[in-house]
Amino acid sequence: MATDYIKKAKTIIKTELVKRDIDYPELADMMQKIGIDENRNNLSNKINRGTFSFIFVLQVFEALGIDNIDLKGVKV
Repeated sequence: MATDYIKKAKTIIKTELVKRDIDYPELADMMQKIGIDENRNNLSNKINRGTFSFIFVLQVFEALGIDNIDLKGVKV
């Protein structure tokens, strides 16, 4: 069951990046602008592993300008 949530968490962030045509280096730059020090490799590892904190998700969403997300539409 935890594996399902890990997949869902990864899918949510990756989907939002794809929607906006943003890669990891761009995301790292965007996070720097809001005061979060993450490099491309760290972002890639965290997101692909799927075992990040909710705080990290909030930081990514803030950097991307996401105000809300529909979790019901996420398929894994």
